[in-house]
Amino acid sequence: MFMGTYAHSIDAKGRVIVPAKFRETLGDSFVVTLGLDGCLFVYPEEEWEDFIKQLKGLPGSKEARKLQRYFTAGAAPCDVDKQGRVLIPSNLREKAGLEKDIVFVGVMSKIEIWSKERWDENEDFDNVDDIAERMSEFGLSY
Repeated sequence: MFMGTYAHSIDAKGRVIVPAKFRETLGDSFVVTLGLDGCLFVYPEEEWEDFIKQLKGLPGSKEARKLQRYFTAGAAPCDVDKQGRVLIPSNLREKAGLEKDIVFVGVMSKIEIWSKERWDENEDFDNVDDIAERMSEFGLSY
């Protein structure tokens, strides 16, 4: 399971050091794809395969096809080098607005990669009590 928040920087070639705590679970190879809310999602290979199965199981609607394309069209396998760095493809860096300062966020079975600016804008937990109250309807207990 992934948890925690780590700040890092991308170098001029688009490489970033993956936090050591995350590398332990990710291994040497994983998948990066477009995420939601303006970030990237990082999946260990096994979790990616599970996610793909879920996408395949969606109905054949236009919305489902759009979602399938969204997550798979830009997906890229990534390998960690000997220095613990990974090259994030330029198209994904551009879509997520990753330029210099970034934030890795562990979110259970996946990791999110945010530009520092977008993370600061989205790190709004002011109404988390209201959200938790609504999620209790789905069986969330805290």
